[in-house]
Amino acid sequence: MPGEHEPMKRRSPVAETGIAADAVVARARAWLREAGRVVVFTGAGVSAESGIATFRDALTGLWARFDPQALATEAGFRADPALVWRWYAERRAAVAKARPHAGHAAIAAYEARGGRRVDVVTQNVDGLHRRAGSRNVLELHGDITRVKCLEGCGTPESIDAAFDWRGDPREPPPCPRCGAPLRPDVVWFGEFLPEAVLAEAQRAASACDAMLVVGTSALVHPAAELPMLARRGGARLIVVDPAETAIDDIADARIRAPAAVALPSLLAE
Repeated sequence: MPGEHEPMKRRSPVAETGIAADAVVARARAWLREAGRVVVFTGAGVSAESGIATFRDALTGLWARFDPQALATEAGFRADPALVWRWYAERRAAVAKARPHAGHAAIAAYEARGGRRVDVVTQNVDGLHRRAGSRNVLELHGDITRVKCLEGCGTPESIDAAFDWRGDPREPPPCPRCGAPLRPDVVWFGEFLPEAVLAEAQRAASACDAMLVVGTSALVHPAAELPMLARRGGARLIVVDPAETAIDDIADARIRAPAAVALPSLLAE
């Protein structure tokens, strides 16, 4: 295995089309069958296949005239809580209509078969991995279907399990403990990723035998450091994405296909 300070170079030739691509998929399948610990690292491309617009793509119609800083920062929320609450209410409604696709299902089935530890580390906030049946899910950017107290009391469930913030018509509803506004439980611009979740993701990446990087450009740090950690630890790095990514040059395999197309075959026994 490469040492921690060795240059990270791609260790095998990679083909992306035709018969050679079938050989790459077969090789990647073998690595995933043999692995005792696997991390599946997912990004916005996976959600887009379920019809969920990315944050900036959702800035259409009425919302096109708003600066993202007004809708996705604490300062913007404090300036106009009702506006931001309505924006996220619309996004929650869109997420609720979306369904996990075949890629989500393949990841969950791969974990459920057992024989290995599978951690799903996601930058997505839609909860689709959990809805598909994945159990070990680390949400780096939170979950848009949850809320928390703006002043730090915690989630409504941790404050009062009987409190139904979804049924409260106020925009936004107040925290049942301190009365401060409730806010979406997502990471806004300028905020740190949840420390415990990031630390657990880093541990999983460092210890895995194989990492699937699916539907992410791997450009946004600190999440983008996870494939590097896996690679330094000697893991096989398998990229599944129709487009080029920032880690293509250090990948052991690149599979140029959407998640819903590639993962059912790749993760089949």
